[in-house]
Amino acid sequence: MNPAKVRITELQAPPEEAAPAAGFRIFNRIVDWITNERMQLIDITDRINEVVRKSGIRNGIVHLQSLHTTTSVFINEWQDALLHDVRKFLEDLVRRGDYWRHNDPAYSDCERENADSHLRGMLMGQTVCLQVRNSAVLLGSWQSIILAEFDGPRSRSMSVQVSGV
Repeated sequence: MNPAKVRITELQAPPEEAAPAAGFRIFNRIVDWITNERMQLIDITDRINEVVRKSGIRNGIVHLQSLHTTTSVFINEWQDALLHDVRKFLEDLVRRGDYWRHNDPAYSDCERENADSHLRGMLMGQTVCLQVRNSAVLLGSWQSIILAEFDGPRSRSMSVQVSGV
């Protein structure tokens, strides 16, 4: 039996001095919030759309990145009963009162006892990439952009990068 043949094709990278596509731009901002609860959900859709509008970019992508390991950014419906369920789900999934090595001085120098916050942030993720169309974030009828605080109250920052034409 003959071993399978593997064909490898290399793609040549464009030269570094290649000009960007006509009209392509990148716009960056750091956006801040001050939270007032240990676990808090904040609808940031309007604020992100404001950054997109100010960017002057009509069509492209907006990339959101939390600058903290104990916060998250995600897309969901902004509805009171669902927000309650999200909080309960996260509290049940990662219980604050459970034993976590990160909270144990024998293993960690962290004094905040916030292992649950780190684990919730890891599960939910710190980045979202969305389409920009007609100078606004493209979202479905019931979708909102939500910042989740898991270790508040604190000052929080998010990097917003809009790229496109």
